[in-house]
Amino acid sequence: MSPTPRRPAGSIPSPRVVVYHAEDCHLCERARDVVARVRLDVPFELEEIGIGGDPELERRYRQWLPVVEIDGERAFVYHVDEAALRRRLARA
Repeated sequence: MSPTPRRPAGSIPSPRVVVYHAEDCHLCERARDVVARVRLDVPFELEEIGIGGDPELERRYRQWLPVVEIDGERAFVYHVDEAALRRRLARA
């Protein structure tokens, strides 16, 4: 992951979206595609975290994948609805 760019002083902070995913997870790929498509129009910080090989992440997220959090709050599991994601980001 590349470091998050610093915002100029006085700028409005962007929402922070975290996508937890696993390799060979077709639902995860779909969710990541939706998030990427929305990001073309709506600015937000994005972090994608693969859970493979991390026992704690596997325990916390495996049964729910994909998991999308917005500003630290779980927003979506299994499926990301594009219109709902846009609404949630507009409120963040």
